[in-house]
Amino acid sequence: MNHSINCNGKLVDLSVPKIMGILNITPDSFSDGGKFICEKNALIQAEKMISEGADFVDIGAQSTRPNAKKISAKDEIKRIGTLIFNLKKEFPETLISLDTFYSEVVKFGSDEGIDLVNDISGGQYDSEMFKTVAEKKLPYILMHTNLHYETMHELEISEDIIIFLNKYFSEKTLELRRFGVKDIILDPGFGFGKTLEQQHQIIDEFQYIGFQKFSLLAGISRKSFIYKTLGKTPLEINEETQKLHRKLLQKGAKILRVHDVAETVSIWKSIN
Repeated sequence: MNHSINCNGKLVDLSVPKIMGILNITPDSFSDGGKFICEKNALIQAEKMISEGADFVDIGAQSTRPNAKKISAKDEIKRIGTLIFNLKKEFPETLISLDTFYSEVVKFGSDEGIDLVNDISGGQYDSEMFKTVAEKKLPYILMHTNLHYETMHELEISEDIIIFLNKYFSEKTLELRRFGVKDIILDPGFGFGKTLEQQHQIIDEFQYIGFQKFSLLAGISRKSFIYKTLGKTPLEINEETQKLHRKLLQKGAKILRVHDVAETVSIWKSIN
C-alpha cells in the first residue's frame, strides 16, 4: 500500500508516522477554549508545536464538543481571518490542515494555502464537500460520525464497531473516489457517538480498520473516554494518553492528532 499523500504538489510520506498539532481558534473548545482566538496567540502556539516536532497544524474554528453552539461557515471564515496566510508565510514547510465540515470554508482555506481537509462529518453536513475537495485537489481526512450535527454524540451503533466502521468507510471512500478525491485518510472518530467499550475496541483492533488500504489517523487527545473513568480532567491524562498513543502507533496509526506535541514525539521516538 502507498502511504504517501499529495499536499499541493509536495509528496508527504506517511509510512513514517506524523504528528498533527491541534490549534483550536474557538472560544468554547472543551480543554483550551478561548486561549488561541487572538491570532497572535494562535501563531505563538503554532510556533511552539512546530518547534516541538509537529508535521501538521490542524486549525479548527468550530467546537464539536457536546452541547457546543453551531456556527456558520461565514463565522468560521471570520474567526480564521488571516491566520492560515500568516502561518504559511512564517512556516512555509509546515503542512496546514483545516478542520471544517463546510465546503465554503474549504474554498476559502484553499485560497489561503491549506494542504489538506479534516472533516469530522464525512461529508454528511454539507452535500458540496466531496465535490469541493476534489476540485481543490486536496487530501481528505474522512472521519466517522453520526448522520446529523445535532446527534453527533448520541450512541447509535449496536453492531460490532469495527464491522460498522468498515462498512461506513467502504461506502464513503467509494463515493469520494467517484468525485475524484485521490488521497484519503481514515479517522474512526474517537469521542463521537461511541461507547467506552467501543472506543477501547477500536484501539485494540485498530489495524483492521480500512483493510490496510488507507492511512489511519487517531485523535484521542484529551478525550472523555480516557479521563472520565479515571476521575481526572482533560489536562491530567497525558501519561495515560501517551500509553495509548504507543499502542496505536504499534497497530499502524500514521497520523496522531494531539494537543501535547513534545510528549507524543517522545513516544514516537521511543518506538523507533
